[in-house]
Amino acid sequence: MTGAVDLAAVKARSDAAARAAEAPAPPAGQYVVEITEDTFQTEVIDRSFQVPVLIDLWATWCEPCKQLSPTLEKLATEAAGSWILAKIDVDANPRISQALKVQSIPTVFAVLGGQLVPGFQGALPEAQVREFVAAVLQAGRDAGLSGAQAAPADADDEDAVAEPPSDPRFATAEQALQDGDYALAAEAYQVILTAEPANAEAALALRQVHLLQRIDALDPAVIARAATAPEDVEAQLAAADHEVADNEVDAAFERLLGLVRRATGADRDLVRDRLIEYFELIGVDDPRVPPARRALTNALF
Repeated sequence: MTGAVDLAAVKARSDAAARAAEAPAPPAGQYVVEITEDTFQTEVIDRSFQVPVLIDLWATWCEPCKQLSPTLEKLATEAAGSWILAKIDVDANPRISQALKVQSIPTVFAVLGGQLVPGFQGALPEAQVREFVAAVLQAGRDAGLSGAQAAPADADDEDAVAEPPSDPRFATAEQALQDGDYALAAEAYQVILTAEPANAEAALALRQVHLLQRIDALDPAVIARAATAPEDVEAQLAAADHEVADNEVDAAFERLLGLVRRATGADRDLVRDRLIEYFELIGVDDPRVPPARRALTNALF
């Protein structure tokens, strides 16, 4: 399982990551949690920056749920904190199921670092559920979630292999991000790129930091000016960044595609480059990107 980078709500996710860093770890033995609309942010989104969270959407009248839920609870207990099971009664929490666009139950999602990962619907056999959980845990390890480690091996296990240490250069940058020190994070990623110009992970991370810096410095007056000054490139770019931060990616694309058709010279290049930056940040697998990329090509040529 690979997790695409999703920066549509990058500012909100950054704030959630900071809250998660300060929050206590899940209490020992509390691996299955009943979630309400009031606790969804802290116990699912924020918690997912510490450990993977699996969401089990169920209802008391749902017969397949009575088959799947015990399996998930069993696996969560076995995992002993490698991941958390968040159980959501769809009847008691209709706004959550509406927001997740749940069409039938049981439905399972995973949440990793604030990003929702589609899971499955229906009551699968335990073996298939285990495969899904294993894939989620691997994705969590790839994302550097501290709680996503495999269960400790026995001391006598000669086949046990230690996890390789993480790259300390990235650790420095990520710590700066958690601290809200975007300038230091940008500097740390730039050091990596200077030494390794082809390091795609550092290049993407640096683009993320640049977006965070712009979002952090957004001037509400400039954003407001965009509504009455359609040719004001500075205002339109600021408004687009604001829309991306608010998960209004389609609106940001529409705004800048319209502007690139009207702009000329250096202004046109600036708008084009910002759109390309968004495409790279949001990810080529995001369904919103290919049509916007085609529209940009048509506008330029």
